Amino acid sequence: MTQSNFIDQAEIDIRSGKGGDGMVHFRREKFESRGGPDGGDGGRGGDVIFEVDTSLRTLYNFRRDKHFYAKDGAPGGRSQRSGKSAEDLIVRVPPGTLIYRQKKGELLADLTQPGERIVLGKGGRGGRGNQHFATSRRQTPRLAERGEPGQELELRLELKLIADVGIVGVPNAGKSTLLASLTNAKPKIAAYPFTTLEPNLGVAALDEETTLVLADIPGLIEGAHEGIGLGHDFLRHVQRTRVLIHLLDGMAEDPLADFSQINSELALFDPDLAAKPQIVALNKMDLPDVQARWPQLETALKKRGYRPLAVSAVSGENVRQLLGRATQELAEAPAPPPEALPVYRVEEDPRNFEVEREGRGWRLRGVSLERAAAMTYWEYEQSVRRFQRILDRLGVTEALKNEGIQVGDTVFIGEHELEWQE
Repeated sequence: MTQSNFIDQAEIDIRSGKGGDGMVHFRREKFESRGGPDGGDGGRGGDVIFEVDTSLRTLYNFRRDKHFYAKDGAPGGRSQRSGKSAEDLIVRVPPGTLIYRQKKGELLADLTQPGERIVLGKGGRGGRGNQHFATSRRQTPRLAERGEPGQELELRLELKLIADVGIVGVPNAGKSTLLASLTNAKPKIAAYPFTTLEPNLGVAALDEETTLVLADIPGLIEGAHEGIGLGHDFLRHVQRTRVLIHLLDGMAEDPLADFSQINSELALFDPDLAAKPQIVALNKMDLPDVQARWPQLETALKKRGYRPLAVSAVSGENVRQLLGRATQELAEAPAPPPEALPVYRVEEDPRNFEVEREGRGWRLRGVSLERAAAMTYWEYEQSVRRFQRILDRLGVTEALKNEGIQVGDTVFIGEHELEWQE
């Protein structure tokens, strides 16, 4: 698995807010018992908006929080009072997040720029109160609209990860064990060199707000800068990291010589690699022999200008401190330049509909159809007649007749069951 194709992903579902229902109400005053219609409009439902937040680097939080529902608008009131609109729900994602529609696999958005936003769940508009349906011929309209339903989507978020921190060292230094200790990665681990033939990546969480991506770079050997032992492939991965953890094998014959060799290979391949921030850590401190040689190695590394740590990837000793140091170095390292990528949005034609046979009845599917049905007050005859006119305008009535619908057949629209009548 290479850095370029490692994908952090999560599946979530979103629902924008339903619009508030419009009200059927007639003015009642002290000397006017049969006043005109004054039912107010419902408030707008909240949108679900995705926004790029550069402080986020992974999709870690979406593995715990999978449901994002905006609030509904408030219903209308008497005396033409409109209901309160709901606040929008902001879902923050890291730059580079791809958003797909889960079932159809359609790419809806590619969010890259700081602060970039896209509305993927439009809040339903508030239903109109009966004040809007009064005419010269219909002065007491028992007719209003329920709030427009919110939009529901099942989404898949993907983030192509490029490691923030690369773990380098000679073969068998314990890099894969350290990665497994720090993150949720499950690399192949064994007590012999070259267990790792491809980079492994994992996401580490320092706290609720801070995550970073670490790469376990396969062991570098002498001549790696010339391509020996897949050296070029491995070193290219190191180029894309911003901070290095240089892990020394505490049981090696000469850890300081190994340290110098790795840094030489980095510098020979690309001088900028040697200039990357390095955190030096001696591994295998769970072993007595390593504990005994640590003071001497610590002194030697400090003379070279480093602040070394003694860790044990097996027991977990000091690995949290190591992660904290890496996070601090990463915060101080220069940020990579953003890549300009387009934003995509797929829209469906709301007028499209489908007619399907379902048992002894007929199922109607379509954005406008299902929305109109949800917004209808079925208890008011005037509202039902208005819905029938909508079916006529959309061509649904003609389509049902062409399919052979009969009087008394059941028509299913969303959650509603209707009996067909001419």
